[in-house]
Amino acid sequence: MEISKQIGGFTGAEADDLRKAIGKKKRELMATMEQKFIDGSAASGTAPHVAKKLWGTMTAAADYSFNKSHAACYALIAYRTAYLKANYPAEYMAAVISSVMSTKDKVPFFVNRCEEMGIEVLPPDVNFSDHSFIVTEGNIRFGLDAVKNVGHAAVEAMITERQERPYDSLWDFCERVDCRAVNKRAIEGLIKCGALDSTGATRKAMLGVLPQAQAAGQKSQEDAIRGQGSIFAMDDGGGGSAGGFRTQHAPILGEEFEQRELLAMEKETLGTFLSDHPLSQVREALRVRTDCTLAELDKKKDNEWVTVGGIVAEAKKIRTRSGTTMMFATLDDLEGRVEMIIFAKTLEANDGLIDTDAVLLVRGRVDRKDRNEIKLVVQDAEEFSPSEADIDDAKEQLRKEAEPDIFLINVPDAAKHGGDLIDELKSLIANFPGDAQVHLVMNTRDGKRTLRFGPEFRVAPSVGLRAEVDELLSQPLAA
Repeated sequence: MEISKQIGGFTGAEADDLRKAIGKKKRELMATMEQKFIDGSAASGTAPHVAKKLWGTMTAAADYSFNKSHAACYALIAYRTAYLKANYPAEYMAAVISSVMSTKDKVPFFVNRCEEMGIEVLPPDVNFSDHSFIVTEGNIRFGLDAVKNVGHAAVEAMITERQERPYDSLWDFCERVDCRAVNKRAIEGLIKCGALDSTGATRKAMLGVLPQAQAAGQKSQEDAIRGQGSIFAMDDGGGGSAGGFRTQHAPILGEEFEQRELLAMEKETLGTFLSDHPLSQVREALRVRTDCTLAELDKKKDNEWVTVGGIVAEAKKIRTRSGTTMMFATLDDLEGRVEMIIFAKTLEANDGLIDTDAVLLVRGRVDRKDRNEIKLVVQDAEEFSPSEADIDDAKEQLRKEAEPDIFLINVPDAAKHGGDLIDELKSLIANFPGDAQVHLVMNTRDGKRTLRFGPEFRVAPSVGLRAEVDELLSQPLAA
């Protein structure tokens, strides 16, 4: 701002307008100010080439820049977080996920990162979980506060009561935990996400007896307040319900839901698939066939065309004012989700394909018009069901892409070169820094030998580098 005022002749208001244009990357507005700055610089006696350089430097700040104090803070935070992630990965990730529990799209993203780091995210458990995500023997235990319909007060009541002894059944849980803090919706959420699996009963069976268990628990707590006990209760000596007596209940027996239903309940209550994911077996094949993950859509420009893939979590058809039918659907992958808009023509062309639980590849246009919220206007969709061979081919392709580039130097006859060859090569390749590893393959009297240069000698492969290496190798051995 001072440069534009002192050299460019801007008023204070005009200098502030320039600041806003640079900060908001409004290049059209910046362009309207350039000639005024050049003219003002000439009037202040500044050389034209200096004025142009100053303008270029200032406007370059619109690409990406920080003031020094801001950059220093970011650098310190980056250093500290990198240290924590490298040395305490489970603790670091537990803290990160806990910080985004209230943001539904962030938890699945970071849970997936944990899997890639080799850290298992354990399901929530009424006997072991805390409010937030915690570390348990190198793994991360899901936080109870992140379970849908389970509030902070409910979690506090559960944690306080279990300090006496663990919950051993749904009956025990309902009798002991304050029913005013933990209502039916909360208990349903806990059962569906697997937080009561440690009691040994199936989720389906527990949901079946929940009304009776909750009613019995409520009555037991009311009796305890009045100081009454049951003739069917047994004294456990632990100060439990009804003045130290525990009512005996039959074990909760029954079959379990199918895996697909269990995963759907986990997604409903936790916002993510935890025990497994419908896409986990095909993640590599999906990555090969798509342009980006759903979490990476925020890097795409408005109206940009992309191909993405995932599982349809929700789908709802509506009738428009013109009488046609369109659909709003939600697509999930391993890292995020996006709302899809399917207009009548596309919906008709893909009749019956876009539906709940369908795994699809979708091509569409990024739409940011609605309060900058990202949506996908679908043009086409296809079912995604890769074969085992397709999955294996995708894994191999990704493995090769993940391997570092190699700059290969072949020496057909090492005896023709002196002992200084390695040092000369090091000096040469130091002028071409990059990311590719340097491998030196030499035919010696003892056979072929490969020397891998260290990371400090990585290069940027180019025609120029190859030409200089060939010239060095073509030189005869010094006498």
